[in-house]
Amino acid sequence: MVTLDVRPRLIDALSVLRDRVDAARFPLPLRGAARARRNRDELLAQLDDYVIPRLRSPQAPLLAVIGGSTGAGKSTLVNSLVGRRISEAGVLRPTTRTPVLVCHPDDAPWFAGPRVLPQLTRVWVPEQDDGGEIREAVGEVVGAGGRGGGGEARERGERGEVGVGTVRIETDVALPSGLALLDAPDIDSLVARNRELAAELICAADVWVLVTTAARYADAVPWHLLRTAKEYDVTLVTVLDRVPHQIAAEISGRYAELLQRAGLGHVPRFTIPELPESAGGGSGLLPATAVAALREWLEWHAEDPVARTAAAERTAAGAIAALRSRLPALAGAAAAQHAAALRLAGRVEDAYEGAAERVRREVAAGEVLAGDARAHWRDHRLGGRADDLLEALTHGLTSLLTCAVEEADERAADAWRRDPAAAEVVRAAAADAAGAGGRLGVIVRRWRRCLEELVEEETRAVRTGQAGEQGGTVDPELPAALLATALLGGRRARTAGENLADLVGAQTALRLCERGGRLLTTYLERAVDGERERRLAPLDQLTVPSKQQAGLIAALSVMQREKKEEEREKEREREWEWERAREERERVREWEWAGGRRVGDGAGWGTGLELAKEEVSG
Repeated sequence: MVTLDVRPRLIDALSVLRDRVDAARFPLPLRGAARARRNRDELLAQLDDYVIPRLRSPQAPLLAVIGGSTGAGKSTLVNSLVGRRISEAGVLRPTTRTPVLVCHPDDAPWFAGPRVLPQLTRVWVPEQDDGGEIREAVGEVVGAGGRGGGGEARERGERGEVGVGTVRIETDVALPSGLALLDAPDIDSLVARNRELAAELICAADVWVLVTTAARYADAVPWHLLRTAKEYDVTLVTVLDRVPHQIAAEISGRYAELLQRAGLGHVPRFTIPELPESAGGGSGLLPATAVAALREWLEWHAEDPVARTAAAERTAAGAIAALRSRLPALAGAAAAQHAAALRLAGRVEDAYEGAAERVRREVAAGEVLAGDARAHWRDHRLGGRADDLLEALTHGLTSLLTCAVEEADERAADAWRRDPAAAEVVRAAAADAAGAGGRLGVIVRRWRRCLEELVEEETRAVRTGQAGEQGGTVDPELPAALLATALLGGRRARTAGENLADLVGAQTALRLCERGGRLLTTYLERAVDGERERRLAPLDQLTVPSKQQAGLIAALSVMQREKKEEEREKEREREWEWERAREERERVREWEWAGGRRVGDGAGWGTGLELAKEEVSG
């Protein structure tokens, strides 16, 4: 068909879209974030378990998932459709803990690999049991998705511990080739993982078979599933089970009316009467006549090529159409996450910009030359030691940086506490803020060492005669202390620059002040920026990609374009087939007319028609 040329491009577009959905993250506790995470997981399950596998393998068997609420009789229905006990039925809830898939032996290869339900490990039970009893699932175990889980799963299978994370696969010739049935866990199970698994299995189905009972057909749980099926426009069948004979017509009529009101009046409905076998305490099999209509419907869709293709394509098309409505919401949530991350980062940026401005202002005002540093400066002019002055200045600069950073942290934390999006990062940021004084002290000491090396480099050529004494070179510790005082003391240390010029010369002093000023600016920025990055690290670790929204919208746009192109190709194919059929009809009429003229009686018409048919078939 012509569509085969378009479908690979559609599959590629869906694969890109799937990767974008998989990469989407919603870590910040915004309103709607939990819903976005669920939406993301559901979309991934839909794409991985059904849409992409079905498009890649359009000839694969139809998968009909039997779903419903607790005690609806799903397992009994599956057993009855197959004609023997496949899935355990009983009064203990939940009965179905492990999903059970049954198919014709010829269709087994379709379900051996991770084509559908790639996250589930396959546990095979290939041999049939003549006694009709449920057998332990200890057959061949195949790892899910090729992820190396086969060994552990095989050990569980050998111990009979098949459960969450596995699907038991059986084969039976009673089912027609091209059809597989899957008994799913309860959609309202008390076990959370069972509910999640039931939703995943239903989303992987070509045909949804919803089973409800006469007592619970109006409950919220089955109707939530019905509304989801309508949203996806899937191939849907409903089974009203355990209907008492006395009120069968009344219950069936009410159920039909509810379906009609919900816009699901076209959905096939099958009614199964209340029978002793429905309780599950006996053989777990209903009479063949009770499920004959449903079995006939399923077999027809599996065996008739047109019906089978229509069922699969309708469900796939419905799932793809649902992407168009669900992806924008996901992209919107992604945009909200990114905006919140920018907002939180902006609080930190503003606070630390204030801290950097405070440091620049106080250094220019000479605030470092206060307290012990100022006392050592006075002592130095009276003959005190240069290293004591340099050490005091180092401590003073560390204290100034620490105070500025702590103030910035308080401002940022206060802003974050008022923002609900920051609940997950406040504690992490507080932990990262610990020990700021020690880290800043390390940076200031590095600056001091670089300053001393700078002074040593500039004064290496200064002779004793140039410094006022004979012999040797200038000791770098004294000019380093004077340079640090001039850089950090502001107007309080005007004489420090004069003393430095007297010691090393005016030109050398100017070069030292210029280069030392640039070095000080670099290290002050490094100190403040380093602490700001530590506060932003929790946000960065949340991995909210900046292009998350744009990527989702772009991938959706490409997918929609390819889908429209496929639809146009299908329309052109239908037009071509219609034109070809019209031409064939014209040729048949021409042959009939030619045969009639040539022979002129009824036999001639027959001969002409046969010749026409031979020509058409040729």
